[in-house]
Amino acid sequence: MRRTGTTRRGALLAAGATAGGLLTACSGGDDDGADDPGSAAAVRAEKALRVRSTRTSRELLRQYDAVLELHPDQATRLTPLRDSVALHVTALSPPPPKKDESGKPKPSPSASASPSASASPDGAPVGDVGGAGPTPFVPADPGKAVRELAAAERRSADAHAEALVHAPPELARLLASLAAAGAAHAYLLTKGSSS
Repeated sequence: MRRTGTTRRGALLAAGATAGGLLTACSGGDDDGADDPGSAAAVRAEKALRVRSTRTSRELLRQYDAVLELHPDQATRLTPLRDSVALHVTALSPPPPKKDESGKPKPSPSASASPSASASPDGAPVGDVGGAGPTPFVPADPGKAVRELAAAERRSADAHAEALVHAPPELARLLASLAAAGAAHAYLLTKGSSS
């Protein structure tokens, strides 16, 4: 007897197809000068996009941490997904500064006086991207907490998919991957729960 409804394989195939379609849609260039990867406007736009996208993933990571703190019995299910989101934060972090011939970092005209990112004990970078913010509210019911986490994953995936349209090709590919991963995480978090 054939099952009806969404299967894990079907959801992952749909997420991959969506990401591929979004990449195709954003691969064409505009002639407004911002697509020139070396232009100052393009560099600033990419940096701002990375900061917003990092903030989105960092907020999701904080949500995972809050749920795991209140519901440690969910660790087996949530820790692999949480660790994946931590890797997303690391991948979105701005690339290291370019170096001159002597190996010293080149000064950036737009460098801020904010502290540089460092690593937290779990290896995820921490710094001034988005700030710590308030601790997310977590329902006392573990099932509801996981459902809200799935909704946060969907919001994060949607934000990454929306941002990739304005991203340069390399960052767009990363954002498409993160959007697809978020959709898969949301599916895995809701698998087996009633709608």
